[in-house]
Amino acid sequence: MISGIASVLSRLRRVSWLGGRSKWVLVALTALAVPAFAIETQIYDAKKGKWVNYDQRTAVKLYRKTGQAPEDFRRQVVTFRTAEEPGTIIIDGDKHYLYYVLPNFQAIRYGIGVGRDGFGWAGIVEVGRKAEWPRWTPPAEMVARDPNAAKWKDGMPGGPDNPLGARAMYLYVGGQDSIYRIHGTTQPWSIGLNISSGCIRMINEDVIDLYDRVKVGTRVIVLMQGAALYKGV
Repeated sequence: MISGIASVLSRLRRVSWLGGRSKWVLVALTALAVPAFAIETQIYDAKKGKWVNYDQRTAVKLYRKTGQAPEDFRRQVVTFRTAEEPGTIIIDGDKHYLYYVLPNFQAIRYGIGVGRDGFGWAGIVEVGRKAEWPRWTPPAEMVARDPNAAKWKDGMPGGPDNPLGARAMYLYVGGQDSIYRIHGTTQPWSIGLNISSGCIRMINEDVIDLYDRVKVGTRVIVLMQGAALYKGV
């Protein structure tokens, strides 16, 4: 077992989504992030009247045509029933949504990109610090496997070409950097996909909106099906 894991919090919650749909969500969370395997994305095709696969090729093609993510992943206020306090961030990695909890069972829902297969994770963390136009320093593991990241091993200055985008919220565990962030992106078409190395991506307009609402110390709950921490619940 990973050193430093605190107590496991197990909860059964019903989460209501826009349009009156609801589902039971089994939550078992630790104080540390635990790897998970991401589920492939689907979006609803109104013309075909069914759910269809949404992959990188489809995403790029659609973004070139419309200049924005599918309606499913655009920012909106939705009905959202949770026992968590307003100001909490709840991330549904499987559905590619980030919820910023509001009073009266509402939330702002943002579309996100999440970790690709093997890089997804789940757990309870908090916003440890925030940065505008943040500097990006790839972790050693990324430097070792990615030649493009290797040239920035000493850090890439913030700016429009920086992969962290316009804003970053650094996720901490027990006062220490988890290496994961909620951040903007230079690839807005990637929203709704399993594509990152574990960080939560948002389009720059959305991450700026969230950044202005979030305080250091904000509780962040990350859910993703298949995480080891669900076992035995």
